[in-house]
Amino acid sequence: MTRLSASLPNVIGLALTLSLTNMAFASESESQQDAPSQEQVLSQVPSQVPSQALGTSGSVEKCSRSSNYDIYLSGIHTGTVSRTETWLGKSAVVTSKSEASILGIGTQYHQRAELSWSDTANEWLTEKFHQKVTGFRARDMQATFSDNGLESRVDLDGDIENYTSANIPLRDVDTLAIQIRQYLLQGRKQFALIRQASDATERYQLYVQESLTAKVAPWGELTLIPVEQTGAEEVTYYFAPAMDYQLIKARYHGIILQGLIELNHYSSSCGEKVGSGPVS
Repeated sequence: MTRLSASLPNVIGLALTLSLTNMAFASESESQQDAPSQEQVLSQVPSQVPSQALGTSGSVEKCSRSSNYDIYLSGIHTGTVSRTETWLGKSAVVTSKSEASILGIGTQYHQRAELSWSDTANEWLTEKFHQKVTGFRARDMQATFSDNGLESRVDLDGDIENYTSANIPLRDVDTLAIQIRQYLLQGRKQFALIRQASDATERYQLYVQESLTAKVAPWGELTLIPVEQTGAEEVTYYFAPAMDYQLIKARYHGIILQGLIELNHYSSSCGEKVGSGPVS
């Protein structure tokens, strides 16, 4: 039970990953106690924005996407996840919050992550994130990234550790979800990603499956693209091209219990290309 709870924290959590299932049950990422307003978030987005993010008038597009998910454990509703992406050009702040109860043990999870597009790596990279978990598996974790994501510094409840990766950037769970979306837009069929956990790095191999159709309330019949993740945790993600390639659900494949998050609300003020990076 302890291992399962540790493996099922947000999103997209959300990440989600990262996976998002990891985020929802308070595994390893970063957060803040009170999610900032959109104005506060925009004021804290990194100020360096690539020139391709500027419109013809020189202005930078500001917008947001919000998603709410239900959390289920072996078919039983155990909590909720809310996730907001606030975009400023080619940078974003993602805030996530989840509340869950497993066999009467409650957990609250908050995370704030900053990410941006790297022209050097041609990928979305985490700049830093802050996670706070209260209740079960309480923690306060802050992480910063350097060398195009290949190095990280993690402060976990005051204990400092440094991590490195040879060639795949380290990311938080929210940036993992955004990078998976990027690979789907590029037509990639398989790829590897690494998540920065609280006391380790976790490598995942992901495989894009054939698309399928399913009825998803309240949106009706949607085409979904399943992405299967193997490695430290086995998760299947489902993305919907008709909804900006957003994560519709994620299924955690446990040995004893099965975890699931499902989208119940989505809103966006962003155009389809926001958060897509160069896809041509």
